[in-house]
Amino acid sequence: MQRFGFLFCLLLAGLTFTPARAQDRLPNLVIIFADDLGYGDLGVYGHPTINTPALDRMASEGMKFTQFYTAASVCTPSRAGLLTGRLPVRSGMMGPRRVLFPNSAGGLPPEEITIAEALKTKGYATAAIGKWHLGHLPQYLPVSNGFDSYFGIPYSNDMSPAHNKGEGARNYPPTPLIRNAEVVEHEPDQRELTRRYTEEALRFIRENQSKPFFLYFAHTFPHIPLFASSRFEGKSSRGLYGDTVEELDWSVGEVLRTLRELGLAENTLVVFTSDNGPWLTQHLNGGSAGLLREGKGSTWEGGMRVPGIAWWPGKVKGGQSTQALATTMDLFGTALDMAGVQPPTDRVIDGVSLLPVLLGKADAVRDEVFYYRTGDLWAVRKGPWKAHFITRSAYGADPQVVHDTPELYNLQNDPSEKYNVADEHPEVIAEIQAVVARHNANMVRGKDQLQPTL
Repeated sequence: MQRFGFLFCLLLAGLTFTPARAQDRLPNLVIIFADDLGYGDLGVYGHPTINTPALDRMASEGMKFTQFYTAASVCTPSRAGLLTGRLPVRSGMMGPRRVLFPNSAGGLPPEEITIAEALKTKGYATAAIGKWHLGHLPQYLPVSNGFDSYFGIPYSNDMSPAHNKGEGARNYPPTPLIRNAEVVEHEPDQRELTRRYTEEALRFIRENQSKPFFLYFAHTFPHIPLFASSRFEGKSSRGLYGDTVEELDWSVGEVLRTLRELGLAENTLVVFTSDNGPWLTQHLNGGSAGLLREGKGSTWEGGMRVPGIAWWPGKVKGGQSTQALATTMDLFGTALDMAGVQPPTDRVIDGVSLLPVLLGKADAVRDEVFYYRTGDLWAVRKGPWKAHFITRSAYGADPQVVHDTPELYNLQNDPSEKYNVADEHPEVIAEIQAVVARHNANMVRGKDQLQPTL
């Protein structure tokens, strides 16, 4: 009930909103979310053979983050963190299983407030396109979480008998393509998904150009199995993985082009990022974390530091590369700040607004990052320092190691986390342990649901 009381108050506050000219309206927000794209997979982040001209241009016209983090290193909790601005362990969306499957009965709890729900109180049109992965049952789909419309698949594209031969997968249903809450196709042609998603996105933008809108555009790829349309398949020198990324780049370019053509660019913040790092165990079908250590599923940097590009012509100065710490959870605070929505006060919000950094009014808005895996806190970053209390590779055979003395890395000097300097800096470890104590106290306060619902 608290969620609905908060939303009702916001709705009353937003009733005075009247649509006006684009430049006078509340700003639009577009979040483009890749799946399993690594820190090193774009040209602007140093990849030598994947061509990403649209994203490279987006960065040259906007701001590139070099220390941008996701809320978790796997799909489901990462998406929960982005949409709610909260560490996914707070909503019960991170537990030992960590990921929802076609036979999962749970999903994002109805008490959680999403970006879409908050923005609708200010008259925003809202749409979710692509991969959802926060519950496939009707009560958990996007249209039950503040989105006016939805078009996409409800979980990962390998979660069907057609694409997964693992034990238990034979009992999965065919992958459903859903419009709003209705299945419109079973096992859609995945070669055409990026194109079809993009057409839906452009249609939504055109149909809502006269009002403020929020588009959450969560791509299926480059999660495996990899597919690209005939226009892109076989074109990248990086192979099929490169083909899929280059088609995503085309899609981004189409969104930005449409915003320019409609005169909406200067009133629209577009953010591009990824849900987690690359799936390294897929070898050539997985991506690259560049110089960062490990990938998807781990709390090393390669698992949770991802590309982050912000574009807002006339507002975000072009050609910037910032070292400011930021996370996908900060997109919640940024969205509410843009729209003039007061954040809820009945729960802990872990995200902050990035507007001061984006608009050049501050060099940083946060100093700490928390790295969770299987519902437990594994590592903490404080300024340039990162302490690992528990370590394990993403999906390797190495055992989980609990460190009596945390491993300590200076990420400014050692972004690859090669050199443990814990013995040289006991005072830093003590400072980070104090951060952990404060954080743990914060975790047990209020109405947070700490029991996994996966």
